[in-house]
Amino acid sequence: MLRLPQYEVIIGSAATLFRVTPDRDVAAGPGSPGDEPPGDESLSEAFWAVARQLRETSQETLAPWDITPAHLRALRVLQRHGTMRLSELSDRLHIAPRSTTEVVDALESRDLVRRRADPGDRRATLVEVTEHGAAIFEAIRAARGTEAQRTFGRLSPADRADLARILRKLRDPA
Repeated sequence: MLRLPQYEVIIGSAATLFRVTPDRDVAAGPGSPGDEPPGDESLSEAFWAVARQLRETSQETLAPWDITPAHLRALRVLQRHGTMRLSELSDRLHIAPRSTTEVVDALESRDLVRRRADPGDRRATLVEVTEHGAAIFEAIRAARGTEAQRTFGRLSPADRADLARILRKLRDPA
């Protein structure tokens, strides 16, 4: 198993997802532009460097609120989809129920979310965003919008549209 903490997802064998080929871009075939001389940056290396840079900038942006990216993801799901059971939140976040409980505990301790009994099944617990949580979420969205503008504002509108299209294509399963 490979654990990717930044996504809090456990996936099967990494070898089935990423074939490792030294000094050559994985997506490129033999004799293609990915066959760069050793030392040149491959497409995957450039992608991961930008991803790392975005993650670091995001963590800096979240620091004033003492919120982690995992906490923000949970807050975003609850804000977008409304009140839900812990089990549904766990499913939507693609994390283990125990991890969901830890995330909700952290958000609840900051009065960003609250738990309440499910009126339809008192054994189940519902989670919802508080007014304070909604206000914090909007402040974070504004700060992240500024951060995104600084990062992606260097691209032309056409380049941004192309990048968005390409990223959607890579993200969405075939």
